[in-house]
Amino acid sequence: MDSLVFLCARRVVSDHPSVRRALALIPTELYPVLFRAAFLDGRTLAVGDLVTSWPYPVLSFQRLLAHLDHHHHQHCKGFSRKLCVQAVIMAIVARLRQALEEPCLDSRPCCLRVLDMTDLQASEAYGDPEEMSLWSGTVALAKACLELSKHQSQCQKRGSKRRKGPRGSSAAPQPPGVEIRADLFVNGTSFGLLRDALRSGSSLRLRCRDFRAEELSVIGTVTLLESLEPAGVRRVDLRFNNLGLVGLSTLLPHLSRFPDLLSLWLPYNNVDVRQLAPAADTWLRRLAAQLGRLPNLKELNLGSSRLSGNLRQLLSELQSPLESLELAFCSLLPCDLAFLRQSLHAPALRKLDLSGQNFTGSLLQPLQQLLEVTSASLLHLDLMECHLTDTHLEALLPALCRCSHLRCLGLFGNLFSTAALRSLVRKTLALPDLRLVVYPYPLDCYLGATPRSPSAWCLEEEVDKERFAAVAAELCRLLVSSGRADAVWTTSLRQHSALDYFTL
Repeated sequence: MDSLVFLCARRVVSDHPSVRRALALIPTELYPVLFRAAFLDGRTLAVGDLVTSWPYPVLSFQRLLAHLDHHHHQHCKGFSRKLCVQAVIMAIVARLRQALEEPCLDSRPCCLRVLDMTDLQASEAYGDPEEMSLWSGTVALAKACLELSKHQSQCQKRGSKRRKGPRGSSAAPQPPGVEIRADLFVNGTSFGLLRDALRSGSSLRLRCRDFRAEELSVIGTVTLLESLEPAGVRRVDLRFNNLGLVGLSTLLPHLSRFPDLLSLWLPYNNVDVRQLAPAADTWLRRLAAQLGRLPNLKELNLGSSRLSGNLRQLLSELQSPLESLELAFCSLLPCDLAFLRQSLHAPALRKLDLSGQNFTGSLLQPLQQLLEVTSASLLHLDLMECHLTDTHLEALLPALCRCSHLRCLGLFGNLFSTAALRSLVRKTLALPDLRLVVYPYPLDCYLGATPRSPSAWCLEEEVDKERFAAVAAELCRLLVSSGRADAVWTTSLRQHSALDYFTL
């Protein structure tokens, strides 16, 4: 329920002329609640005015908006959120332009020095198409930087004609700039724009926290990495770049300049040790040595890299244990899981993704042994599309139930019956922290015969909706009757995709 102060703030920001006239009289402690109300209701003009005279050095979207409940987020539609974010950026640009043009005539105080936009943008996979995505937010910020840089150059040229310093040089005063902290996402379309913005020297300075680049060349990626401010970069995500072992070995040395780097994502980069044999051994050694030069690395994603039998060599140089390791569709062998079980990483792992491995044969026992070693620390386990049947699940349940702190379990795309899912519910009731299970459509809920191709195991169109609804309702009743109504059991990957290492 909204507080009386918040309800009053919503009424105030609904009348924009009154807000503008009253800004000089509004106590500074009311600015945050007025900003929240204006943002929630899509009052872009009020948002812009509040930012223009913001009385604090930092404006953080995360701090101001994170507490809003589901009702508020439903009320604040994607399009109005996007317009409000644009209004904030435009207000800062306008303020800095004014300070450049007429620094002596600037009477309204504005203390803003840092705008924190991290955790603001929508998920690329499932976000509202009308909301400001990570990519479009990056483009908007880059354009703002370039606009200010161009205006700054023009002001300096005009100033040099009418003012001279003590020694005959230009003496145009420079106003304090604003630092924008954001997560950046760039691809081939926006590469040139972001490159120029990072090099612009604008009074609007971009500081990156999480950097994501797709479909770029090695040279292009290196150019952007070298242009980022080193401090504060915690994740580098280089998916879908087709770099291969050779490209990764060329690029990774440039990551050692980031002292705060905790997470490295390298999925879908055409890494296949079988294609480069016998040269693969040399490139793997180089890659391993470069990973070893990232002393604070805690998360590594190598999804869809064909590493068969080479996990030991690749991870051997790491200086400290990983807490998150994603090896989905990596064609692992029993020796890879045996190495992982004996490594320094296993007892520290909080997140482990082994999706896409075929655990029907010689990999099943090594998986059981690995789960026993990771049981004390593991919070998030993904075994999706692993060809697991009822028999395999029964064999794995003892090891799974030892993972006493498990919060999330991904089993989508496997071959379980309704009876096996009932058993899974009952036996995992002993896991008090288990809050999310993404389970597969039961085999007995498919239309016609059991799907023959693995890809059909995931298709909702092949499922008898009425039969599946009955199964889902039964599982829900089991949870409620056991006092676990707080747990979410679903076939939807949307909630699963929102989980992240930094939220564990």
